[in-house]
Amino acid sequence: MKKIYIVGAGPGDPDLITVKGLQILQTADVVMYTDSLVNEELIAKAKPEAEVLKTAGMHLEEMVEAIINHVNAGKSVARIHTGDPAMYGAIMEQMALLKRADIEVEIIPGVSSVFASAAAVGAELTIPDLTQTLILTRAEGRTPVPEFEKLRDLASHHCTIALFLSATLTKKIVKELQAAGWSDDTPVAVVQRASWPDQKIVRTTLVNLDEDMRKNGIRKHAMILAGWALDPNIYEKDEYRSKLYDATFTHGFRKGVKPQ
Repeated sequence: MKKIYIVGAGPGDPDLITVKGLQILQTADVVMYTDSLVNEELIAKAKPEAEVLKTAGMHLEEMVEAIINHVNAGKSVARIHTGDPAMYGAIMEQMALLKRADIEVEIIPGVSSVFASAAAVGAELTIPDLTQTLILTRAEGRTPVPEFEKLRDLASHHCTIALFLSATLTKKIVKELQAAGWSDDTPVAVVQRASWPDQKIVRTTLVNLDEDMRKNGIRKHAMILAGWALDPNIYEKDEYRSKLYDATFTHGFRKGVKPQ
């Protein structure tokens, strides 16, 4: 069966692609990528004779037709997506059309911007006895969200929330989280263009989120991380330490010792 690869490029830093993803990129005859999002330094790693197609200006059918034509011509095709294709990657509709053309798709995962952002601010998003849940979502704008996934309802869990594609909707975010009972001083970290050379980090609180983003000119390419796991002083609080490395905790590889 004919096949193409959808490859997660990672968040921006060309070194954050997976080894497998890089191997596919370097051996593909045709490389297709969204030139508004994927780092050109990464695409430059394609083999010299590869045909490189920019897809930011293509609509779905045009892009898929190009894939089909190249595959039918016997060429190997790598479709390079920013971050991880599973998160807001719009791959489902591509795969549906390719399946109708009897073309198999193999997906190579990538490093998501949510994890690059957490690394940039030095945050663990799941803290013992504070939060063990991370919600990945987006605020409702031009793209609606299902009725049972309204931000106010998700925020009622009071866990860590990562907001994709929401940098222009900060007023709405603040109102929704406040309505869910979040305090005004809840820590928020915003990372624009995580892992890129021009990465920008803004640490703020819920009540100051909109104003601080306005002052910093951040209205796109930003990840918003919210919740008490983002407290920059959380690591000084002993009550939130993990049991995993506690000397008194027994697990399959170590027997705990009783405190003296």
